[in-house]
Amino acid sequence: MGCNCGGRNRRTATVYRLVLPNGAERDYVTRQEAEAARQRRGGTGRIVAVNR
Repeated sequence: MGCNCGGRNRRTATVYRLVLPNGAERDYVTRQEAEAARQRRGGTGRIVAVNR
C-alpha cells in the first residue's frame, strides 16, 4: 500500500516569527499581530516569514 505522507499535495502555512534580542521566538498568524507584539516589546526584534 502506498504512503499517504503528503507528496506534491503538501500544504504550507506562512507564519510570522518574531525573533527577540534574547533569542526567544514567538509565532503569529498575521504580520500585523507580529508587528503589534514587537511594538509592545519596545520595537525591538525582527519579524521573519516562515513556511511550515
